Amino acid sequence: MRKKPELLIPASSLEVLKIAVIYGADAVYIGGEVFGLRAKARNFSMEDMAEGITFAHRYGVKVYVTANILAHNRDLEGVREYFEELKEIKPDALIISDPGVFMIAKEVCPEIERHISTQANNTNYGTYRFWHELGAKRVVCARELSLEEIREIRAHIPRDMEIETFIHGAMCISYSGRCLLSNFFTGRDANQGACTHPCRWKYSIVEETRPGEYMPVFENERGTYIFNSKDLCMIEHMDDILTAGIDSLKIEGRMKTALYVATVARTYRKAIDDYFDSSELYKKNMPWYREQIMGCTYRQFTTGFFYGKPDETAQIYDSNTYAKDYTYLGYLEDKTSEGLYRITQRNKFLVGETIEVMKPDGENRPVTVKAIYDEEGHSCESAPHPQQILYVDLGEGLDLYDILRRKEAVPEL
Repeated sequence: MRKKPELLIPASSLEVLKIAVIYGADAVYIGGEVFGLRAKARNFSMEDMAEGITFAHRYGVKVYVTANILAHNRDLEGVREYFEELKEIKPDALIISDPGVFMIAKEVCPEIERHISTQANNTNYGTYRFWHELGAKRVVCARELSLEEIREIRAHIPRDMEIETFIHGAMCISYSGRCLLSNFFTGRDANQGACTHPCRWKYSIVEETRPGEYMPVFENERGTYIFNSKDLCMIEHMDDILTAGIDSLKIEGRMKTALYVATVARTYRKAIDDYFDSSELYKKNMPWYREQIMGCTYRQFTTGFFYGKPDETAQIYDSNTYAKDYTYLGYLEDKTSEGLYRITQRNKFLVGETIEVMKPDGENRPVTVKAIYDEEGHSCESAPHPQQILYVDLGEGLDLYDILRRKEAVPEL
């Protein structure tokens, strides 16, 4: 029997880490306040990181910390100090792209596994062998690899060398994520974690003798989002993914909400478990996977490079807008002796409104909001203020970490 691969889920905060753990992650990857490639994410203080690692380990879930910037000279001393701090809180692995940073990690905290980021352009089995000889436990595939190439890598590397591959989430327009557009336009370096995502902007042409006269790149009066990629989604192709010799299946999204993380983690968790039960069960439940995965924000889906080089249909030329079927309201953080549930409210909802409870086991349950109270115990008709602490009566017994969401109405055409 093949070993079941790890499901690796992103977390932007301690809250999201806990949700990822409860909703099916085998491992979670997070970023500290420095040296990761998502500087605009909320990220983890050292205290939150320590708490998150303790929480995850309680459930048998691993935690990997990103340190995958392309380092400059000025970064190296700070990297050393950072790894000295991480050594004390014991994450399960460091995700690294820079060889200099790798060697510092090997020296300072050799007991922590070292994983090689997709940023390192890992496209062949020779590269995997190189990193293995230096002491890396795992290498993350470049996004540009096909399943056929991954199978070939598996056949040519040591058995104890692990392969990690992205199977869901946003795609970068640049090779293995090494983008210079943000730095060129705004001075914010994507390779140092400060990307402004110019690949999602709308572009037109300006001819130099006619400044101010904007012409669309294509026959479209709105211009074109020429760099805007669809999102990767392999939920319909897990039979191919799970037979390719991949050890860890990675979800992109370290700036996403708890609702996104819970939805994707729960859906892929069930798909993996169903397939390992039987391939027939996986095929039978495909409509459920599709329905659930469409419940989180997405741009439109593509299979990326897995079945060969993508063509023009992998891009979205007329919009950068996400599809959004559900609005995140909060999750059940605690329960009072009176049966009220504490939440940190994320979006407005009303007394009398029917909302949906999303549970880790796959159930989606409609409930009616019976009452809302603020921290002082005052009754409220609605919850209009983001991040407000509220206590809600939902009319029935639920579980901590259940997520509250609202299904959005489909606009009439």
